[in-house]
Amino acid sequence: MSLARRAYVLGGHITPFIGKKHPDFIWKRHPDFGTRDNPTLEDYIQRAVDGALAATNTPAADVQKAWIGNFVGELFSRQGHLGAAVVGTHPDLLHKPVMRVEGACASGGLAFASALESIQAGTDVALVVGVEVQTTESARTGGDYLARASHYARQRELDDFTFPALFARRVKAYQETFEVTDEDIARVSVKAYANANRNPLAHMQAVQMDLATASTAGDRNPAFLSNEALAPYMKVSDCSQVSDGGAALVLVSEEGLRRLGRPRSDAIEVVALSHTTGNLWEDSEPTRLDTTAVAALRVMQDAGITVGEVDVAEVHDCFTVTELLMMEAMGFSKPGAAAAMVAEGRTEISGDLPINTGGGLVGFGHPVGATGVKQIVEIWRQMKGRCGDYQLAKIPSTGLTINMGGDDKTVVASVLRNH
Repeated sequence: MSLARRAYVLGGHITPFIGKKHPDFIWKRHPDFGTRDNPTLEDYIQRAVDGALAATNTPAADVQKAWIGNFVGELFSRQGHLGAAVVGTHPDLLHKPVMRVEGACASGGLAFASALESIQAGTDVALVVGVEVQTTESARTGGDYLARASHYARQRELDDFTFPALFARRVKAYQETFEVTDEDIARVSVKAYANANRNPLAHMQAVQMDLATASTAGDRNPAFLSNEALAPYMKVSDCSQVSDGGAALVLVSEEGLRRLGRPRSDAIEVVALSHTTGNLWEDSEPTRLDTTAVAALRVMQDAGITVGEVDVAEVHDCFTVTELLMMEAMGFSKPGAAAAMVAEGRTEISGDLPINTGGGLVGFGHPVGATGVKQIVEIWRQMKGRCGDYQLAKIPSTGLTINMGGDDKTVVASVLRNH
């Protein structure tokens, strides 16, 4: 979608993403266990909204409409009807139109897409929120909840952990087709953790990962699937984190900028957006992300850019192999060649095509409904020099985001430009 009416991300807020292995996550061995609880879904909604409004100096009264992305609040938190929950964050949001949007792991991206379409229709100031809490249940129960993003009736039986198994199947096919090794794929994990170690908001900020550990299954990095045929192809280090967290941003038109008294230089422009959807009832081709490829092609065509003009990208690395497949779907490399780009250091913070500078889903974390919103805020932060220890040396001019739901079934891609 090319835009008939110009739209700008004025800024936003990301809460810390926490869960197992994060120093602030409360569990039975934490010194505060029994005296302090982890934040709730309600807490994250409040913190994300408060943070975004404060960061952008936007009065709640000036927000005309809002959207919230969330996947499974009804299961992990026993709470739905989250549009009304956003209204509960500030009295000046009372009686404003607020809607919850769901598209599995692309819920946040769909919330952003919905707000952007509203800007095209005449809205001037919109609030976009994404939240998820996923640590309230055991890993196996959580795996069952998250399997709702697959074709549950057909794919659930693949393994207790359905999505790791689906992507282990991709790893197997990818390695067999392109002769890619475990070490080749492990470099994605090493990069993700290294970036997260520089990011104070990241889930894995305090956990180091080296190539030997990431390449080999063992006590520290188990191959955890019960499906014996797929177990060798998925280790803990290959997975995104089961995180709690939230993110929010303010999206405005040119009139919205004027109304809020903000110069264009405070914002980044949304140049184009694409939203593509695959067939849930059919398996995806295991060595390609076809729905993602269509989204990437469309958004770059609509933005009038080529892959060589992208300065920074936030992509949906739900598993390490997914980052490689994303790179190939976006046209950054030929099929099977993305691992070589990673090995050359090209996707690192110091490389010519930095990808997931804050750690991505593997390092920064993956509170499902928040991820698509976080990606947009991360591009804004890089473009405005706000990323601290993981700030790019050269301020980027053009950014690309890709947020994916399910196994390449729902994809939202955006091109953003700095001013």
